Amino acid sequence: MTRQPPLRQTARQWDALAALLDDIGGRVVACRDTAAALHGFDGYTLRPPFHVLVDRGRRVSRVGHVVHATAALDRVDLCELEGVLATTPTRTIIDLAPSVSSQYLRELLYSATASGDASVGFLHRRLVALRTRGRAGIPRVLEALAGVELDRGTESWLEREFLRLLRAHRLPEPQRQQVLGRRGRSIIRVDCRFAGTQLVVELLGYRFHRTVMQMQVDAERLTRMQLDGFVVVQFTYLDVVERPSAVIATVREALAAQSARDRTARRVLSLHRTA
Repeated sequence: MTRQPPLRQTARQWDALAALLDDIGGRVVACRDTAAALHGFDGYTLRPPFHVLVDRGRRVSRVGHVVHATAALDRVDLCELEGVLATTPTRTIIDLAPSVSSQYLRELLYSATASGDASVGFLHRRLVALRTRGRAGIPRVLEALAGVELDRGTESWLEREFLRLLRAHRLPEPQRQQVLGRRGRSIIRVDCRFAGTQLVVELLGYRFHRTVMQMQVDAERLTRMQLDGFVVVQFTYLDVVERPSAVIATVREALAAQSARDRTARRVLSLHRTA
C-alpha cells in the first residue's frame, strides 16, 4: 500500500480543520477519515466533512462535519501532528475497521506494521483494552491480523507472545506444531508440547466467541488427546494478553505435576524390578 505525504496536504484544508477545532474548543481530536488523511493512509484526503472526537457528555455538533463522542479516549490513543491532536495510527485503524473492506483493512495493517506506525504487540493490547468498551471494529481487526499472519507464513503473535513469556520466566521452551494423532480423518496438530512430558498447551487464537461447530471440533480434539494420555492446558487470547502471570503460574504447576508423576512412575517401576 502506498502512503501519501501526511501533513500540509493543502493549506486551505489544513486551516479549515484548525479553525473547526478552535471553534469547538476543549479537548477535540481529529479521528477516523480525517485522522487517516493526516497519517497518510492510502485513499484518504484531508477535506470536509471533517471527523472529530470529543468526550462523551459534551453536546457538540457542527453543520457539514461529523462529531463523534466517546468515553474511551485514553492518552495512549492520541498523538499531536503539527499542533493538531489526532488519534494514533493504531486507534485510527481500529475506528475505521467497521467501515472499510476486509481487503483494505488487511493492506492497512500490512503497511502500518511494516512501517512501524503501529506495532503488532501494542495493537493487540489496545484491542483488548478497547474491547471492554464496545468497539465495533475489534473482531474485524483481529480477523485481518490473523490473515496477515497467515499470508506472511509466520508464527502468530499469540504464539510468539506465549513463548516470550516462557523465556522471560526461564521456563522450558516447548516443541511447536507437533502431530499427536488423529481425530477421524483429521490430524491432531497442537501448538505446543513440552519435550519428555505429556503436557500440551493449546492457544485458542483470536476468537472472543466460538461457533457451535468450532466448539464441537475443539471438544472432539480435546477428548481424543485426553484418551491418548495427554494433559491439555488451554489458554485464550485474553489469558495471554491480560493475565500473563496466571498463564505462567499454570504452566509451572502443570510442569511440576508432570515431574511428580514421572518420579512416582519411576519409583513404582523400580519396586517392580526389585520385587
